[in-house]
Amino acid sequence: MPKIVNHEERRRRLVDAVWSLAVRGGIEQVTLRKVADEAGVSMGQVQHYYSSMQALIRDALDRAVRAVNANIENEVRAAGVTSPEAVLRTCLHALINADQESMRLMRFSLAAAGRAVSDPTMARVLAPGDDELLSFTAGLIAAARQARGSEPRGEERVDADICWSLATSLGVDVALGYRSPDAARRVLGYHIDQILGSDQREATA
Repeated sequence: MPKIVNHEERRRRLVDAVWSLAVRGGIEQVTLRKVADEAGVSMGQVQHYYSSMQALIRDALDRAVRAVNANIENEVRAAGVTSPEAVLRTCLHALINADQESMRLMRFSLAAAGRAVSDPTMARVLAPGDDELLSFTAGLIAAARQARGSEPRGEERVDADICWSLATSLGVDVALGYRSPDAARRVLGYHIDQILGSDQREATA
């Protein structure tokens, strides 16, 4: 009976090796040979799935971004929140998690950022949130403001962009040890309160 090969699992194993190597020694130190050794496979297997180092790095970065997005979705599900404000806070705070895997993904993205200068494909992967994400976040902001009784401002997409930029920056600070997770949460929480406005429900209670 022929052996069933899980090709996706093999790719994930190689990408995981890239993440680990880049975090430990920087993206320029990652080679196909080192990836093979780290993953415990032959060079032939690496080259079977990736024709070049550039192709492997691109896939590793793309998967890192998707893994971060999946972490955000998992955080929302685990929190069991439904109100627009709670969902907004949970999504943004997911970027400043201090668990080992979240920090590894953030550190790898930072290590790969240098390649984006000369590789437009990688630059697009690392670009700020797309229209769908910004529209979704803007909708949360608008709904949360309405729930608080705050006046609409009409700049929700700009506020959404700023929110994700701030959360990403704070996530980098946490990953590099510049801030503690608690300090990052205080900054992010303060900003969210500022853009949502004072809760008029409390003022009239």
